[in-house]
Amino acid sequence: MKDKKKANLIVCALCVLLATVFMFLADGIQRNHGTIEIIDGTIPAEDGYLTYKMYKPVTALESVKAPAVLLLHGYQNDHETCAAYAIELARRGAVVLCLDEYGHGASSVGLLRRGYVNHVVKVNYGNDSEAEGTYKKIGGSKRYRILMNFSNLSFFNDHYSKDDAGNAILDSSCGGSIAYKYLSTLPYVDSSRMAVSGHSMGTWSSWSVAADYAGTDIQPKAIVLQCGELFTDDVYNSDKIKFSNVLLLQAKYDEFSYFRDYQKTVGDNLLKSDLRTSFLGTTAAEAEWNKTYGSFDDGSARRMELLYTNHRLTTHHLGGLAVAMDWFDKAIDLPVKLADTDLVAKGKEYLVLGAMLLILASLFPLMNLLLETPFFSGVKQEFPSKESMTTKKGWTKGALITILLSGLTFPFMTQLGHALLPLPEGVFRMTVGNGFLGWYLLLIIVMLITGAITRKNLKKSGLTIEQIDWSVFFKSLLLALVLMVYMYIVNLIYCWLFDLDLRFIWPFFRPFTAKRFLQFLVYIPVFIIFYLLNNSKIMRDLRTDATYEEGTKGFLKNWLNNFLLMAGGVLIIVLIEYIPFFANIGPGADVLFGSTFGGPFMSILILFVPQVMFFSILCTYAYRKTGRAYTGACLAAMLACWIVTGGSSIL
Repeated sequence: MKDKKKANLIVCALCVLLATVFMFLADGIQRNHGTIEIIDGTIPAEDGYLTYKMYKPVTALESVKAPAVLLLHGYQNDHETCAAYAIELARRGAVVLCLDEYGHGASSVGLLRRGYVNHVVKVNYGNDSEAEGTYKKIGGSKRYRILMNFSNLSFFNDHYSKDDAGNAILDSSCGGSIAYKYLSTLPYVDSSRMAVSGHSMGTWSSWSVAADYAGTDIQPKAIVLQCGELFTDDVYNSDKIKFSNVLLLQAKYDEFSYFRDYQKTVGDNLLKSDLRTSFLGTTAAEAEWNKTYGSFDDGSARRMELLYTNHRLTTHHLGGLAVAMDWFDKAIDLPVKLADTDLVAKGKEYLVLGAMLLILASLFPLMNLLLETPFFSGVKQEFPSKESMTTKKGWTKGALITILLSGLTFPFMTQLGHALLPLPEGVFRMTVGNGFLGWYLLLIIVMLITGAITRKNLKKSGLTIEQIDWSVFFKSLLLALVLMVYMYIVNLIYCWLFDLDLRFIWPFFRPFTAKRFLQFLVYIPVFIIFYLLNNSKIMRDLRTDATYEEGTKGFLKNWLNNFLLMAGGVLIIVLIEYIPFFANIGPGADVLFGSTFGGPFMSILILFVPQVMFFSILCTYAYRKTGRAYTGACLAAMLACWIVTGGSSIL
């Protein structure tokens, strides 16, 4: 027994030690080993403040001013998503400010500050028509109207940016214009050599920043759009607003229809459209990918770079980064001349990913240690008897229902919850969180109904399933909470030491603000109920002989069954979405269901599937250690709820 405790303690300590080394090395990359200073700060804004992370080269001084770039993240992200561009620009001598936009990161101003109107455009702005129904009025929740108006910008003419009910697009820069002005006033910044870049939602913010300062002394000399949307000149005052040196990075497999001009695929048909050739300033016959048109001297430089990647990975695509570095250099003359392909930022992401996986791995030996304490030892129970296991036919039927139900409801219920589910928005303020809430609520209802039927059938057969032992349950809940708090404290320490949290590109485990912690408390009951019911069905009701098989082989067989049941549905949706896309037909959700069901919850699968894989390992391990679904389910629910409420957008 003592040997097992010692082994678990050593493994846990080694995981934390190695994770700390990884974070130290990642910090070295983001600071370029001492040549870049990291500064965190806030900027006053209407209704609150905006938070940022700044990368300041030590060579940037009041006596030797440096060029500067504002970086703006996409929807559901935060300032750290911009790290690759920030690190590479700062290595080349630019001061870089990465902003937490409205409703994101630690900024206190909610997404509502962006504004909304009671109409929507279903094609690129300027190509719409009331007669054809592509410009139409809408109602519904505020979050629905905000989400439907992301393409609608505050510098557009009143036909688009205002409505007859007194609503307006207030600030489509999402605070970017405030941050850009602040950046220009820093004593070590050369305000005549500034640029702006954004990804996804941040591209609309970038257009808005550039429009707000067009014709001024601090007008951006370059705009780099990482998956951006175009519009015709007549939707705004094109005599007054001029955009300088615009680079558009186009993802070949962009899941969002507006970033491929509402076409099913990205190819020469997109490149040679009137909208795109007008942007390039050339003809369809002469239009080419990856070619610069116009001149940097007069601001007319234009380029569309085709990247063979998807929407979310564009932020760290090496080819895109290389082209962008060259573009910035030509526009604002970066002081340090490095090869465009001299890129190191991705190493920081892999190191932080490694640290996150190690801290997650440390949960297992720590759980073992806690289960050996007198207080938590009572969490361990005997497995239900083999006699109450379902038959192979019953397992197959239950597995098919579980997989198909979760998969087929995912696109519809997540999108419904995201925008239209009638939730009190003053309470349930997480937009993507509401999407998962809608999906979970439906599955909870179904599981309660099928669970009642299962219990009735078992009773008829003279069999029973275990009743809840509330003492065991509450101790299991407390055990999960202890593990969650441990991980949160480790994460806080890393933020304090290295200014980095546990993530991989996108926000995973970022520290809570007070507002976000309150949202965690709002959502966690539904998450716990869902994971408890889901784990009980999968681990207990649909258990197989592998549950009782000891050793590594038994665990792997048991886990594979559980992973199939937990993730099989969303894996089907992944195949439906991407097989047609890679076959150059179009994203499956758009082709089968329409573009309404594409976008956010399709692209989020690249994050969601790995999460479910880890949760299936965690829950399988906890079930085999305790004989009950409680500990694994509660811990998975807490981690999932932390990811949603700590990192995604808030109204």
